[in-house]
Amino acid sequence: MNLFPSRRPDHLTEKPLHVDDTKPLVAKISVFQYIALAVFLFLLSGFWDLQILKEDYYAQAAERNRIKSQPILAPRGKILDRDGRVIVDNHSTFSLLLSRENLKDEHIQYIAEGLDLDMEDLVDRLRRYEKRPRYEPIIIKEELTPADLAFVDSHSGHDMFPEMELLHTQRRLYPRDGLAAHVVGYVGEISENELDQPEYLSYKQGDIIGKDGIEKQYNEHLMGVDGQRRVVVDNRGRERETLEMKEAIPGKPLQLTIDLDLQAVAELAMENRRGAVVALDPRNGEILAMVSRPAYDPNAFAGRIPTKIWREIINNPEHPLLNRAVQAQLAPGSTFKPFVALGGLEEGIIDDEASVNCTGGGTFYGRYFKCHSVHGRTGLQRAIAQSCDVFFYTYGNRMGIDMIAEYSRMAGFGKKSGIDIPHEASGLVPTPEWKMRSFRQKWFAGETISVTIGQGALTVTPLQLAAGVGGLATGGVWQQPHMVKEDSPVAPARKANLNLENVSKVVNGMFGVVEGGTGARARIPGIEVCGKTGTAQLASNTLLKSAAGRHIKDNGWFFAFAPRTNPEIVVAALYEAGEHGSTTAPIVRDVLKAYFDKKARKNQPIAAPSLAQLLPRLGGMERGAF
Repeated sequence: MNLFPSRRPDHLTEKPLHVDDTKPLVAKISVFQYIALAVFLFLLSGFWDLQILKEDYYAQAAERNRIKSQPILAPRGKILDRDGRVIVDNHSTFSLLLSRENLKDEHIQYIAEGLDLDMEDLVDRLRRYEKRPRYEPIIIKEELTPADLAFVDSHSGHDMFPEMELLHTQRRLYPRDGLAAHVVGYVGEISENELDQPEYLSYKQGDIIGKDGIEKQYNEHLMGVDGQRRVVVDNRGRERETLEMKEAIPGKPLQLTIDLDLQAVAELAMENRRGAVVALDPRNGEILAMVSRPAYDPNAFAGRIPTKIWREIINNPEHPLLNRAVQAQLAPGSTFKPFVALGGLEEGIIDDEASVNCTGGGTFYGRYFKCHSVHGRTGLQRAIAQSCDVFFYTYGNRMGIDMIAEYSRMAGFGKKSGIDIPHEASGLVPTPEWKMRSFRQKWFAGETISVTIGQGALTVTPLQLAAGVGGLATGGVWQQPHMVKEDSPVAPARKANLNLENVSKVVNGMFGVVEGGTGARARIPGIEVCGKTGTAQLASNTLLKSAAGRHIKDNGWFFAFAPRTNPEIVVAALYEAGEHGSTTAPIVRDVLKAYFDKKARKNQPIAAPSLAQLLPRLGGMERGAF
């Protein structure tokens, strides 16, 4: 018997563990194990993604941190006139690149203020590039001013705005004062809508493309191929080494048919006027001059035009962007009469005996139609020279609208000429079918009376008028108008089997217009000029007499060609609100005179310099020295 049993303190006495007491501990261990496993799997998947699945992607990203690519923008090709003189050139400037990889949101407003950029425009520009890779820099401003350059230089350090970088570029340089603006057009950044069009599939956001005129029509020819420069940079973005240099390929030059001398004269003649002038060579369809006024400054569009300036231009009531030479569709007035006369002669409705007694007007279908004067007994050639409306009312009515429309279309009216410049309008030659299709109304015979003198629904463009006259003057050969100098014709000429005697009768009438008729102000001594005036109403006589119509003035038209036989040049001019064709004639005369004066200078033999002329060039040597 153990009298001294061993005893442990109560607090050290072991108690049996029950199974229920171990469950919380086991659960905690299990949770920890699952968390550890999940972390391990996450790290493993990241490693797999980094090293296996996207090895190339992350390798390129790492390479971009060390190697930076800079674009080398290709300059566009120069645009030259027919003599090889430069119309549109390029000039060196700086643009600002913005790296979106390094861009901080708090810097955007400060950059906009420092570069005088519209904050809304800058944000919108960044938004348009959201779908592009962030490592691609974007140009946010061209044509940096000295103040802009100073701002970039002082803020582009690593600790300030490392996202800013200068890019040396070549930008478009257009003539001053809008010279030939509607001919050459302008360039601008490709829009989102254009990027969705099939013809621009090869372009990307930020590309500068032709937007209008020759720049748009021959964009592929004028655009070059951008180059690239790859450099090694350190962790502060400083260049350490050039790895690769791919030079840009400049665009090709483009030679136009435009004669800068004639273009300048036509521009001056239209100064402070609204309208258009077109001069062309009827022998081959080459455009020698094309003017539309008012004009705009294409230099404002050379890069990315600010929204404010763009709105000012498009909201201008004078519509300076409208190329009136190919887009103004207006009634031609009496300049249409020679085409009616030719049709009447060809169809035998007008002959040498044809005449009317003009008493100042005539009644047709119960309505009285006025003539601008009392001409008395008048035949064809006098009717053209004095622009007698009654003669054309009478014989045009006998021809009928279908016959008038046939000869109008023969001359090229009512359809596009096919000139190589965008946005050409087609004009309108009215017919009974056209009226039924457009208005669900039949044609009334009285409507033909207005069309015979170039009024009513008939509309033409200045280019159509010039081209139409060119074909008439050359005996029925219509060349396709074109803007680019070619060794061979752009398209086959359209030919009509006209009676040359009939053509001669109409031409003689137009010669009388300048020699003693309504276009006498276009006369040039020593040159046989043929022409035709036109005054086109914009409203009815009733409206013109009312208070609301007193401010409406008629349009003045005039065309001329010279010489009378084998013509070399045709000039057509529209003077909006010019009131009379006679006020437009001096504009055409100035262009014609410039053409023949230049031709005379070219043909003049160069005389050998005299001894007196040579002496000053030789440094003032005394005569005895010879």
